[in-house]
Amino acid sequence: MSPATPEPTSPGAALELLVHGVGGATPQDMLDDPRTVRVTGDRTAAMHRRADDRDAERQPERFLNGPVPEAYCWSNLTSGNGSRALWLLLLPFMVANLAHWMRPPTDGQAPSVRLYGVLVRLVALSLTVLFTAAVCEVALDLTAWQCAGAAACAEQRSWLGFLSAARDGWWAQPGRRLTVAALLPAALVGLLWYLSNRTWSAYEAQRPPRGEGNDGDSPRGEDDGDRTTPRPQRPALGRPGFWYGRRLVARLRAAHTAAGFLTVAAAVGGAAARYDRGGQSAVRETLGWALEAAMVLAGAVVTWVVCRRGRSERRLDNRLDRTLVTCLPAAAITLLVLAMLYAAWSRPGWHSTGTLPGDVAFRVIALAQGVLVLALAVVALRLHRRAPHRRTVLHGLGGPAVAMLACALGGVMAGGVAQRVADWLDGPGTPGTGEGLIQGPPVLLSWQASVIPVLLLLLLVPALALGVRTALAARRLEPVVEAEYTGEQPDPVRTRSIAATRARAALTDAAPVVVGTVSGAALLLGAGAVAGAWVSGEVPGKAFSDSHPFVQSVAESAQALGSWLIGLGFILFVTWGRRAYKDASARRTIGILWDVGTFWPRAAHPFAPPCYAERAVPDLAWRMSSWTGRTGGRLVISGHSQGSVLAAAAVWQLPEGTRRRVALLTYGSPLERLYGRWFPAYFGPGPLGALHRELHCWRNLWRRTDPIGGPVNLPAEGDKPEVDHRALRDPVVYGRTDDHPLPEPVLGHSDYQADPVFAKERTVLLDRLPPALPLPLPTQRADASQGSSGRSSG
Repeated sequence: MSPATPEPTSPGAALELLVHGVGGATPQDMLDDPRTVRVTGDRTAAMHRRADDRDAERQPERFLNGPVPEAYCWSNLTSGNGSRALWLLLLPFMVANLAHWMRPPTDGQAPSVRLYGVLVRLVALSLTVLFTAAVCEVALDLTAWQCAGAAACAEQRSWLGFLSAARDGWWAQPGRRLTVAALLPAALVGLLWYLSNRTWSAYEAQRPPRGEGNDGDSPRGEDDGDRTTPRPQRPALGRPGFWYGRRLVARLRAAHTAAGFLTVAAAVGGAAARYDRGGQSAVRETLGWALEAAMVLAGAVVTWVVCRRGRSERRLDNRLDRTLVTCLPAAAITLLVLAMLYAAWSRPGWHSTGTLPGDVAFRVIALAQGVLVLALAVVALRLHRRAPHRRTVLHGLGGPAVAMLACALGGVMAGGVAQRVADWLDGPGTPGTGEGLIQGPPVLLSWQASVIPVLLLLLLVPALALGVRTALAARRLEPVVEAEYTGEQPDPVRTRSIAATRARAALTDAAPVVVGTVSGAALLLGAGAVAGAWVSGEVPGKAFSDSHPFVQSVAESAQALGSWLIGLGFILFVTWGRRAYKDASARRTIGILWDVGTFWPRAAHPFAPPCYAERAVPDLAWRMSSWTGRTGGRLVISGHSQGSVLAAAAVWQLPEGTRRRVALLTYGSPLERLYGRWFPAYFGPGPLGALHRELHCWRNLWRRTDPIGGPVNLPAEGDKPEVDHRALRDPVVYGRTDDHPLPEPVLGHSDYQADPVFAKERTVLLDRLPPALPLPLPTQRADASQGSSGRSSG
C-alpha cells in the first residue's frame, strides 16, 4: 500500500495589532474599511476587524497577502461619556500623581526611593486637604458664617433666610449654621470616594497574564527602587504587579477620604471649640479639647497610613487591608458627626463676625507644600547624581517641578472658587477690603491671586526667547531642507513652510525649560504671598496703603487684575467643562490631556482620574498571548503615538515564549522623547535597552516634523539591528510630480501608514520572526473550537 499523500497546508497566520494614539480613532479609520466588527471586548475598549476578516483563522487564504489587521480602540477609556468632563476638577490630583513616576533612575538607593515616594504621597494628601478646605471656605465661611451672619447679605439671598442671624431662628446660631453648611463638603468628599471606588472596578481591576511567576517582593511593600543586594530584576513595567495596584489604591483611598472628613470636622468643631475657651462653660471647653485631640490623633494615623506602604510591583498583590480600609473612614465620619453635634450645642451669646476662625489653615497648607516640594527636590537631586543621564529633564528635578505645578493648580482653583463666590455674595464691594457686605475670603487667597500677573509677566521672557529661537532655527533649516530634496526646483515658500514646521516641532524639547521656569517662579512667588499674608494680615491693596504712591498703585492693580484673571480662569474652566459634557468632539480634545496624564497608575493620589493603562495593557497582553498560543502565528503590534507606549508596556508583560513570536513597530512614538526624558526610571535608556534585548525585533519610524514622536536612540546589539529607521521624508515629495500632481501635505504626527516605508518595515519585521505554524485547511478544523465571536461595532 502506497503511503498516504499528506494533506496540503496553508501558510501560517500573521496578525497586525493596531493601537491608535492620542485623540482616539474609529475602527473604520484604523482599518480603512466602513464595514467592521467587534471581535472581542466591550463598548469601552475592544478589538475590531474588517467584516471579511472576522473568521480569518478559519480561512487560511486570508493570510496569503499579508497579515490580517486588527484594531484596538481604547479612546472611550478617556473620552467616553459626558461625565469624563468632570475629571477637569481632578486636574491637580492627576498632576501630583505624575510627579511620583518622574523620579530619576536609581542605583541601589532603596531608602531614598522610599523617601521620594513618601514625599510625593504627602504632597498629594495636602491637595486633598486643600480641596476640602476650599469647599469649606465657600460653604462654611463665606456663606454660613459671613453672609448668613450679616443681615444685609442674607436679605439679598432668600435661600439663606432660615439661616439668617437677623431672624433669630433655631438655625440662626453660628454653630448650627456651620453644621448645616458642613453637609456640602462632606458630600463632596463622599462623592470622591465613590468615584475612586467605582472607576477602580471599571478600569483597573484587570489582571495581566503572567507565565513566569513572581519577581519577589519588597519586605516593606515599597517596590519603587532597587534592593541593595544584587539580584536579576525585570524592568519595572514588566513586573507582575505593576498594572495592578489594588492594595495601595485602597489604602490611599481610605486615608484621603478620612483626611477630607477630618478637615470638615476641624472647620466645624474648631470654631465652636475656640469660642468655648472663653470660659462660658467648662463642660463644653473640655469636650472641645477632647474633640480636637481626637482629630489630631486621627490626622496622625492618616499621615502614618499614607507614609507606611508604597506599591507592591514584583508580585500580583491581591490582599486588602480590610480593617484599615473600613475603620479609618468610619472613624473620621464618627468624629465629623460628633463635631457637628458639638457645634450645634446652644450658645445664645455666640455671634459671627469677621472671617471664620481658622483661616490660618490655608497658610499652613501652602507652607507645608513648599517644604515638601523642597525636600522632594533634595531627594531627587541625590538620586540623579548617583545615576545621571544627559537626557533626563531638569537634572532630575522634573518630579519636584511637576509637584509644584500641582500645588499651584490647586491653589489657583481654590482661590478662584472662593473669589468668585465672594464677589457674588459681596454685591458691589471688593472682597477683602471690608467695604462690602462681607469680609471676604482669607487674606492669603487674595495674595495668591495678586502674584498671577507677576507670574504671567515672567513667562513672557521664555516665551519671547523661544519665539526668536524658533524663527532663527527655521531660517537655518531652509538650506538643509532643500539639500534633502536634491534634483527639485527650489520653491522658497515651500521651503519656508517645511523648515518652519520642523522648527516648531522642536519646541517640544524646550518644555522642561518652561516647566522649570513656571514651577520655580510659582514657588518663589507663593512663598512671598505666604509671607505677605502672614506679616500684614491684610490684602495687598491695604497692606501697601502707607507705601509710596507708585508701590501702592502697583499693589492695588495687581490685586484687582489678579482677582479678575483668577475669576476669568474659573469661568473658562467651568465653560470648558460644560461644553465637554455636552459635546463629544470637545470631550475628545480634553481626552488628549487624559491620554497622557492618566497612563500611569494611581500611586500617589487615589482621587486622580483612573489609569486607563491598567485596563488597556492587560487587554493587549491577553490578546497577544491568547492569539499566538491558539494559532502559533506571528504577530506585529503596531502602535502610533501614545499607542506605542501602550504597546511597549503590553509587550513587557508577555511571558518570554510569547515575546519571541511578537514584533514591535512604533511610529510617531514619544517613548524616548517624552517618556524617556520625563520618566527615566521607567522609560530611560536602561529599560528601553532591556526591551530591545528581550524583543525578537523592533523598528521605530519618526519624522523631523513630528512634535511628539522621535527616535528611541537604541543602537544595534549583536544580531539585532538599530531600532530607529532614518528620519522619514515629510512631505514625501517636495514639488509636483507625475505620481503626485498636487502638493503633498506636511503630515507631522499623523498618517505614518501612508508612507511606503511603513508597509516595507512591517514586512521585514514579520520575516524576522520565527516561522509560523501552518494553519490546517478548513477540512482539518471541523472539530476545532471557535476562534472569535463577531459582533457589530455599530
